[in-house]
Amino acid sequence: MSIDPHLVPHWDTVALVTIDVQRDFLSESPYGIAGTTEILPNLGILAKAFRGAGRPIVHIVRIYEPGGGNADLVRRSLLGGGARIAAPGSEGSQLAPGLAPDAAPELDHARLLAGETQELGPREYAIFKPRWGAFYQTPLQDELHRLGVDSIVFAGCNFPNCPRASIIQASERDYRVIVATDALSQGSEQGLREVSRMGVQLMTTDDVVNALG
Repeated sequence: MSIDPHLVPHWDTVALVTIDVQRDFLSESPYGIAGTTEILPNLGILAKAFRGAGRPIVHIVRIYEPGGGNADLVRRSLLGGGARIAAPGSEGSQLAPGLAPDAAPELDHARLLAGETQELGPREYAIFKPRWGAFYQTPLQDELHRLGVDSIVFAGCNFPNCPRASIIQASERDYRVIVATDALSQGSEQGLREVSRMGVQLMTTDDVVNALG
C-alpha cells in the first residue's frame, strides 16, 4: 500500500528523538518501567545509525526536583513523600548506559532545568521537559527548526504517557512522524494502531536503519 505523500518521511531531514531513557526508568529500577531495559539494544542501534548518517538526535529527559514541585500533579504526592526519581545530580537521572555518544558529558541539570539545550556530541542534544509532551515549555521545536528537521523518529520509554503525548504534539505541528515500534517500551497493538490512524508511520528499528542508509 502506498503512503500518502503528505506522510512520507523525509530521511534527509529526519531527527531521532528519544524519550525518558534514563537509569531510574529502566526495568530493574525501583520506579522503573517494564520493558525499558529490553529496548536498549535497539535504541543503541538507532542512535549509531543516526550518528553515522549525520542526522540529529535529541534526548528528552525528566528531572524531578526534591519534593516534586516541578512534577506532574499525579506524581507530586509520591515525590513529596520522599521518593527520589531522576533527581538533580543523581546517577538515576543520567541517560541509560550506552545511549549517549562516546565522551559525552553528564547531564547538566542546572542548564537543563533553566530551559537550555545541552550539546552531548556533534548534532546530539539533551532537553528537559516538565510534563508529558516533549514540546510543552521546551526549546525542542526551535532546535528542530534550526536543524532543518521536518520528520521525527520517536523511541524510548513508556509509550502510553510521554512518547504518545510527544507524538501527538509533533503531529499537531505538521512533522512527519515515525515510531520505532521495537525501540519503545509499553507499546500496545491497540495504542500503536490508534496513532497510525493519525498518520504516524510504524516501523521497526531495521526498517528505520535501512531507510536512513
